[in-house]
Parts: sequence; C-alpha cells; structure tokens
Amino acid sequence: MTGTDVLDLWDASAREHPDAPALVTAHRVLSYRDADRLTDAWAASLAARGARPGELVGLAFGDPARTVLGMLAALKAGAGFTVLDERLPPAARAELVHRTAAAVWLGDGGHAPEGAYAPAAPDGGEGADGTEGPGAARPAARAAASDAAYVLFTSGSTGRPKGTVVERDALRRFAGAVAGRLGLTPRDRWLQVASLGFDVLIEEVFPAFAAGAAVVCREDSRALDAEELHIALSRTRTTVVELSTQYWLEYARWLEHTGTTTPAALRTVVVGGERMDPRPYRAWQARQPAGLAHVYGLTECTVSSTFYTGLLPDDAEDVPLGTPLRDVEISIRRDGRRVPDGETGEIHIGGPLLARGFLDDEAATARRFVPDPEASRPGARLYVTGDLGRIDADGQLVFRGRADDQIKIRGHRLEPARVERALCAVAGVDQAVVFPDPEAGTALWAFTVPADPAAAPLPGGAERLTGADRDALVAPLEAELPDWAVPRVLYRVSALPKNPHGKVDKRRLATWATAGTGAGAPPVPCAPRPGPGDPLGGVLDLFREVLDAPGLGPDDDFFDHGGQSLLAMRLLARLRESHPAAAGLRASALFASPTPRLLAKALTDRENTRT
Repeated sequence: MTGTDVLDLWDASAREHPDAPALVTAHRVLSYRDADRLTDAWAASLAARGARPGELVGLAFGDPARTVLGMLAALKAGAGFTVLDERLPPAARAELVHRTAAAVWLGDGGHAPEGAYAPAAPDGGEGADGTEGPGAARPAARAAASDAAYVLFTSGSTGRPKGTVVERDALRRFAGAVAGRLGLTPRDRWLQVASLGFDVLIEEVFPAFAAGAAVVCREDSRALDAEELHIALSRTRTTVVELSTQYWLEYARWLEHTGTTTPAALRTVVVGGERMDPRPYRAWQARQPAGLAHVYGLTECTVSSTFYTGLLPDDAEDVPLGTPLRDVEISIRRDGRRVPDGETGEIHIGGPLLARGFLDDEAATARRFVPDPEASRPGARLYVTGDLGRIDADGQLVFRGRADDQIKIRGHRLEPARVERALCAVAGVDQAVVFPDPEAGTALWAFTVPADPAAAPLPGGAERLTGADRDALVAPLEAELPDWAVPRVLYRVSALPKNPHGKVDKRRLATWATAGTGAGAPPVPCAPRPGPGDPLGGVLDLFREVLDAPGLGPDDDFFDHGGQSLLAMRLLARLRESHPAAAGLRASALFASPTPRLLAKALTDRENTRT
C-alpha cells in the first residue's frame, strides 16, 4: 500500500478493483467505479462552495451511507471533515457547529445546521439542492500530508468536549496498518454499526477502502439490538464487524441463550472500549466460529493502536490489549522514563499516528501531547493516556486500570483491580468490585456477585457477609495480599449496577450497603404486581429484572431508573421470548413507551392489530 495521501489508497482500490463493491446499502451496491464518480461530483460541489485544504466540511446526515460518501468527498476536495452526531442536544450541536467553523455543511434532517445541503443521492439522479449526479471532475487541489483529515469530538462526560485533529498522513498510515493486521482483502465486507461521530466509524471505513473491501451500511443510525445485529450480519454476508465491549457481551449472551453461532461468512469480530473479562472471551473462542480481535486505542492516537488476535490461554488472568500497529510506538513509563518489561506504569503512545492535538486548545494539547525525553529524532511526541499497563513476557500490552483509579489505604497506594482479580479467583465468586468506604475512605469495601444465582440476595439489595461466608472470601486474600489490601467489609449482591455510561455504579452500591439490607435485615420491598392474566405483569417483571430494580412500579420511566441503549436491547430481547407481539419491535420503541404500563399497552395494540 503505497502513496503519500490517504486518497492514494482509495485510488489504488478504485483502479485495481473498479467493479468490486465499495458501499453496500439496503437498496443498492455501489462499485468502486460508481462511488468514485459520485464522490468526485460531490467534491466538485464542495470545492465550489469553499472546501479546500485547511478547511473542514461538516457532515450532518442521519444516513450512514451518505456520511461515508461525504467523508470521502471532503478528502477529495482537499478538506478535512467533521461528523455531527444527531443524538446530541440542540445546544451541544450548535456549539460544535460554531467551534468547527466548517466552510460548508452537507446534511439533511432536523439536526443539520442552517445552510446545509444534500448533494446527489447514492442512487444517482439530482440532489436535493438541484446539483447533478455523477459526472463532474474531481477538484485539482492537492492537500499536504500535515493537513487535517478530520476533527472528531470526545464525549465530554468529564467536561467540555475536545475536538481531536487527525492529519491526513496519520489516517493513511492507520488505514493501511489495520488492513494489514486484519488481513483484509477485496472479498471482505465490514458492517458499519458505530454511532456517527464516534471515532470507530473511521476504523470501519478507511481500512476497508484501503484493501478494496466493501463497507456495509445500515438504513439509518439507530442502534441494532443483538437479534437485529445477527440478522444484518447474515443477510449482508458481513465478514468483519466492530463492537464495543458491552455490545459484544450482549451479542454473546444472545447467541448463548438462543443456541446460535455466528453467521458463516463472519470471520472477525473486533472488540474494544472497556476492560475485558477473560471468561466470556474464552467461552466465545471455544464455541463461536468467528475469531476475536481485542483492540485498544484513543481518539487522540487515531482510533486503535494495538490488536490482540491470539487464542487466550486457560490460565490467563487478563485479555491482552495486544501488540502495536505498524507506525505505533507503545511504552510503559513513570515520570517520563521507561520501566522494565513486566512492571506496571502509565501507557504512553508515540509515532506518526498521533493526532495534531486538540482544536483551538493549546493548553490541553501541551498537557497530553508531550515531548519524548528519550527520542533520538527531533520533535518526537508522546500521548499520555492516563491508562496503566505492562508488557508481558510475550510482548503483549496488558491493561492494569486507570492511573486515577489508584487509591490510598493506610498510607499505601493500591490498584483496586488487583484485589478484584483475587476475589474473582475464589470459588463461587463471579464478579467483584472494590472501593474505599465512602465515609472515611480508610477501609476497603468489597461487593461480590455469586456464580450461583440462587445464592444471591434480592435485586437492589446488598447482603453483609459475616461468619463463615466472610471468612471464605477473606482467607484466600490474606494469603495473597498485604493486610492493608484485604477488604474487611464485604457484601454480596445479585448484580453490579451500571450507570448510563456502562460503568459500575459505586454510588448505588454504597447506597444499598447503607440502606440496612444486610444479613438479618428485611429485603427491599417490591411494588405490587398486577394480577394473573394482566399482560402488564410480565412486562413489569422484565423491567425490574433488566434494571435490577425490584421496587419499580408500572408507571416508572425506564430511562429515569438507569436504562440506556444496551439495557434497552436486553429488555427487548427478553420480551421477544415471551411476547410474540414484540417480534420486530426495536429498542427505540422505549422512547415512545418508556414505562411498563405504556409498553404493555403498545404490545397489546400490536397483538390486536395482528389478529
């Protein structure tokens, strides 16, 4: 894969495989020849409106296929692109539109900024603004390797979203490296499932184009639940798909529950985003035909930096993050200096795949993109990830938690993950989380989920362990950990609650623990259940189960009680098992019917319509 610009990879694929599919939609397959001509015309239209090197093109489509074509067209005009997520609140969208100062916007629908236009559709013909279909020549402007390829924003969950500026050379190197690592060929099809505006979109598109493979697009940007994902993978003969860790776990759970295996064409599932438990990883590798690629990376380093594709050993305590891509430099450091392999330190990423920095934020750029004190070449930089890791004996990067997850107990620094792994090694423990007591912060609390559901307390409660139950957990830890690292207050729960971001909700656990739901205390009361024959009863039970909220009432809102997209997928999957009317119902139906009563009525109405 040669050339000096990311477009050289596209041009090579279009030249060598003109009749191969480049973009697969529900209504049409665009060959590389067709997609090349169409995006040339889009690029000419963009250039006429001011798109050029050094400028940005904004994309505000709800249609993934148009978004992909718009990214390619912007690059052909010499400009970079940014993608506006339609799920953002209006004020947040307006701020990002202002901050990017795009020269021109492509888009349609209610979330598109004023002045945005929609060029010729993928099925040819005339665009919404009157522009003609394919036929116009590509602009002659040639961008430099250091010009921006795209700007994408972080979630902003801890503050103002940061716009990460990735240059064209970094995108070119990244696309070729991922295509090589995954062995992509023109026979591959990569299903696009990431949210538009999320950096995984970059990984779903440009490595495929670099290899002459096809990008398969959904009809819209709504999330697919596990069953819908499986159907889409099968129907489109997808060979590669990338899922977040929690999304993959939902899909794996659905496959296991239904006794299904991955579609015959699917060969690789790329998974990343959160720490991976080795047990479901090994279970997948033992049962599913599709292989796994565990990835690690950050938006600031051009999506993924490391890949692990090996068969996880039976005694592995962690799923490795893998080894670096070509042109990526991974080092483990303390105070800027490398530590020996095997020792834990902060993960630093270097090399030409690093982003330029943060849009119009020199101070934040200087804090996270720092000079490499050990580099031999002038100007070498490192990105300080804030993640802890080590290099194991096989040269694999292993994640060890966040640097800011470290806690101090009785004057000692401790990584809670170390204690959590020790607890999970005790027979009968399935999951565990450890954190300091919220009052004084001087003692460790541990919450465990038993492997046997029959041994768990009622959902929404924490049972304080005493006597032999407590000793059975503490004794193995005392044999492995120093005294100050052994939790002295232990609870048993039915599940570890998650916040809307998919992380363990430690605040809720602390609330359960202090609510008097320990050993000998009365259980958390459940709200009254509807009588026999009332369809509301079954729906209410599933709401309570999925949200881990036994006191949930018929008129309580799913989203007000911790519901989010992945839990919505789980709820709909469970509903389909017992309610025939739920067949074909998408998780988005919960937005219209977010309470058990409303959803039960919606299901009844669907059933009456069918009969």
